[in-house]
Amino acid sequence: MDFSQTLIHKIDAIVDQWVEAVYEDEQIEATKELTFKAVRDSLPKVLTALATVLSESEKSDLQTVKDSLSQLAHELKTPLTSIIGYADLFLRQHRQKPELKDSYTNLESIERVMRSGRLILRLINDTLEISRYDAGRMILQPTVTDVRGLINSVVEIIEPLARNKELALVVDYDRVPDRVITDPLRLQQIITNLLSNAIRYTKSGSVRLHCEKVSEEQWAISVIDSGIGIPLDAQSQIFNPYFRAVSDRELQSSDGTGLGLAIVSHLVELMHGEIKVVSQPEQGSTFTVIFPLEAIARED
Repeated sequence: MDFSQTLIHKIDAIVDQWVEAVYEDEQIEATKELTFKAVRDSLPKVLTALATVLSESEKSDLQTVKDSLSQLAHELKTPLTSIIGYADLFLRQHRQKPELKDSYTNLESIERVMRSGRLILRLINDTLEISRYDAGRMILQPTVTDVRGLINSVVEIIEPLARNKELALVVDYDRVPDRVITDPLRLQQIITNLLSNAIRYTKSGSVRLHCEKVSEEQWAISVIDSGIGIPLDAQSQIFNPYFRAVSDRELQSSDGTGLGLAIVSHLVELMHGEIKVVSQPEQGSTFTVIFPLEAIARED
């Protein structure tokens, strides 16, 4: 509580020193593009939220922290999208002129920037998805859905990831129900996250997607891989945000955000479904999601 009170009293001084230090540090190039207000205004909100959490005389206002982080994420999202867009445009322009390609030795560096930018953007989007769910702002919009067509669209996006790792991507949806009422956007998110996660943690072999009707009221999607598997003691935690049950350094440094399965779990719950995992180390994993044939939007 003493530290909390001290922090409250010192916020102005901390912010003044923060702004001065940021502008003096030549390595922080982003300040050249940001306004003084953008550099200054976010920090007090974070410090105030931190002081509230630390205080013993007040209830910890974790929601304040969430709101602050959510706001920061929103502020980062627009310029980051712009950076990626301009970098992508630059690359495409120079790739269309092969005679100039060798003159630009920094193309590989720009590609690295784009990869990092896309990872940060996905992390921001995933964080916002979690925040929306926790705040009860994620709304289901069920409609009659062409599941086969939706899966084909996802596979078109995911297939290059499997091809780059020389993995077989097998789709079996012959037994998918003819009529499914679900939220196509949320279903697409679930399938995309499960497939990309399976590909990320599979070094060789295959990733298979299987669909079938399991009862008069339910249908299921299973994603089966021949990957590294998940230890039994970690399986109860894999749906927690940022948890990664991977010890392999190469896989730890991959482009995963640690939020994919948490988002899947939240979306499945939102759709009144159930998710199960069966896995053994070095023997692969099977994630099965059971959905109602007719999803019902949650009433607030």
